[in-house]
Amino acid sequence: MPIYAYKCSSCNHAQDVLQKMSDPILTVCPECGQDTYVKQVTAAGFQLKGSGWYVTDFRDNKGGATGATAPSTTATESAPTTAPAASSAASNSTS
Repeated sequence: MPIYAYKCSSCNHAQDVLQKMSDPILTVCPECGQDTYVKQVTAAGFQLKGSGWYVTDFRDNKGGATGATAPSTTATESAPTTAPAASSAASNSTS
């Protein structure tokens, strides 16, 4: 539930109120009883830092959503190539 700041324009009484979004706006000041209680505009209580979230953050290579798991690597991506080892062996046998 959000916290709303209210202030009376008659007696300057200020109060933070925990309310549901569906609750009616308070208009009567609890201190003086006047009908001059208004909701204040306040800044958000959190900050977004970092590079952010992107659509591609939690997707596999096929484009379907996979949840919060890291993308898996295939056997061809993680297997070392054997071509450089074969060519160095061939150069060692000729010298």
